[in-house]
Amino acid sequence: MIIALLMTGTANAQLDSTAVKRKKVGVVLSGGGAKGMAHIGVLKVLEKAGIPVDIVTGTSIGSIVGGLYAIGYNAHSLDSMVRTQDWTYVITDKEDLRNQSYLDRKKMNTYLFSTGLTFGKNNQTGGGLIKGKNLAELFQKLFVGYTDSLDFNKDLKIPFACVATNIMDNSEVVFHSGRLPQAIRASMSIPAAFSPVRIGDMVLVDGGLKNNYPVDVAREMGAEVIIGVTLNGKPKTAEDVTGTMKIVGQIIDVNCVNKYAENKALSDLWMNVNPHGYSTASFTSEAIDSLIRYGEEEAMSHWDEIIALKERIGIDDSFRPTIHYPVRPNAMTERQHVTSFTFENMTPQAEQFLKQKFHLSKVDSIDAKLEQSLTTSMRMDLFYLTAVCQLVPDDNGVRVVLSAGDRKSLQLHAGVRFDSEEYAAVLLGLGIPLKTAIPVETDITLRLGKRLMARGEITVHPRFFTRPTFSYTFHRNDVDVYTYGDLDYNIRYNQSQAEILPINFDLRHFNLQMGLRWDFFHYRNKLGSEMAKQVTLKNEHFFSYRARMAFNSEDNWNFPTRGARFNAEYAYLTNDFAQLNIRDIDGNKQGKTAGMSSVSADWRMSFTIGNRFTLQPMFYGRLLFGSVVPAVFGNTIGGEWFGHYVEQQMPFAGIGNMEYVHNQFVAAQLQAQQRIGKSSYVLLRVAGGQQSGKVKELFDYRTMIGVQGAFYYNTIVGPVGATLGYSNHTKKAYFFINLGYEF
Repeated sequence: MIIALLMTGTANAQLDSTAVKRKKVGVVLSGGGAKGMAHIGVLKVLEKAGIPVDIVTGTSIGSIVGGLYAIGYNAHSLDSMVRTQDWTYVITDKEDLRNQSYLDRKKMNTYLFSTGLTFGKNNQTGGGLIKGKNLAELFQKLFVGYTDSLDFNKDLKIPFACVATNIMDNSEVVFHSGRLPQAIRASMSIPAAFSPVRIGDMVLVDGGLKNNYPVDVAREMGAEVIIGVTLNGKPKTAEDVTGTMKIVGQIIDVNCVNKYAENKALSDLWMNVNPHGYSTASFTSEAIDSLIRYGEEEAMSHWDEIIALKERIGIDDSFRPTIHYPVRPNAMTERQHVTSFTFENMTPQAEQFLKQKFHLSKVDSIDAKLEQSLTTSMRMDLFYLTAVCQLVPDDNGVRVVLSAGDRKSLQLHAGVRFDSEEYAAVLLGLGIPLKTAIPVETDITLRLGKRLMARGEITVHPRFFTRPTFSYTFHRNDVDVYTYGDLDYNIRYNQSQAEILPINFDLRHFNLQMGLRWDFFHYRNKLGSEMAKQVTLKNEHFFSYRARMAFNSEDNWNFPTRGARFNAEYAYLTNDFAQLNIRDIDGNKQGKTAGMSSVSADWRMSFTIGNRFTLQPMFYGRLLFGSVVPAVFGNTIGGEWFGHYVEQQMPFAGIGNMEYVHNQFVAAQLQAQQRIGKSSYVLLRVAGGQQSGKVKELFDYRTMIGVQGAFYYNTIVGPVGATLGYSNHTKKAYFFINLGYEF
């Protein structure tokens, strides 16, 4: 992911101060979360002025920027890197959807909150809302070639040190050696937000609690001229400190004044960047752009002082720092030769699983893609809370060290949504990995709302692609059925469903399932029109043979701009594995006939015109064949999504509620999607549909036409917006509000 972000052949410039008699220059970068993007702007100006950098020290975000600078990233490559990162992913524990299987991606776009839990006194990964696995992976990529134990004063292009706080004795810990990514991860572990880093008997958190502006550290390392950068805005008032996060932030801020005055006095040139209202969590692209600019503006306001400082350093305007290139492997390397694989903190079964799944005995080179696949499999297949792939330089290449954290005891998921049809609904999920030779995971899901659902599932993760699955689901449905836009009747029923899927191929973009399903329907009551009451529903069970295929290469689950989505299913429905009961109007059995066949599919493509406008044509339909079609499996349309109220439901523009249609139904839809700003979307949709009792009569009926417009804002809790639509089928306008992910 990060390879393309670096500029070829770039490295920080420094002058060997022993070759020319001059003073050593130290750059000190303070902590401040996202506000630290301003450090990059300051470094740009220092490079422009031709200031050599001999020593770098930093705390928290300052340690990240400073550490990267110390191994060879210049200010412009840092600028490119931070602007193209998905920071909403990096600073969470979410999985990278691009490396997950289809079903895992679907799950991640359903739940609002997911976390792995480990119980017991030996749990070493807790202590913060965010365990920081994505940060750790990012550091592993950025610091490729510098992830083994190093002397930061000798083994980096520029001598470097960073500061952390040991909460066991409230002491300051200065890292001059060790594993560079681990040291930086410790330095930026904001208490309560990020889990601390444990090294020996130390429990390390953000260094800002003891030394947020470590000028004294740079002096001790031999810096004779100090250029320092802090990130302080206007002092807060009591009225500004409201809400939990602001209170926690203020507690951290007042504790970060340790040594501040003394270190400021030790600075030869001190620059303070005012973040102008941006906070430690302002990682949006707009904020990053502004903060880097603020850093440049602050440094340029000190331009005369910077130029004057060159005389004190012992250089003149003709001096240009010497360019040094990294001698160790770095993130620009496409593939590196592998000398061996080493496994740490893993069971023999887990080691064997990875060796066989990825054919590691035949792997002789590694790139960022394989590295990501290995760590993803360690978390998703083997249920480790954290996973690190470390590349240790060897004589003829690199030694790959796969290090696992604690095993997950539980994986907790939670989702919540609101809409104007069902009102509030809550979805809870619990994944329980079993400690078996072949990985097995059990999932329990509970949906609370107008439609109650409880589901239990067991999935086997063998070393090949298929994941055999057995599941049982209970639905307690309360469904309103409309006719031409008017409420016709309400039906309440319980549905028990058991399914076994011996074939369940679950790849990155593709899922194929084949198996047998049993359904039992218990009808509680039916209220509505007299015509609806005349149809008697008897409790009944069904066996069906099913084959389902799903493909999704879209770049965004809710608002795609490129890629395709395709779903298809064939089902053969029976009562006794072969035939289907024939019933009269009173529900009495009158004989048997061949089973019912159901064929359904939907296909959507996205075509982007410019940077913000996307056209999305879609074709879909469901065809039912057989002399008997049980009402509970009949075709229904309406609403925003496929399968929202009942599994066979198909959306249709302009129809907000669920309506029954004939056994043969096909439709086409064209949607125009316009992005406004970063996360707002205007959606315009037009659809046409045909229905009939027989395929050959599909176009003998009047064409159904529907149109609708919607405005949505994509938030961290899911899409939030409203839809207004109209169709010639209902001859009524409808209005729908949605808050949250669909489930």
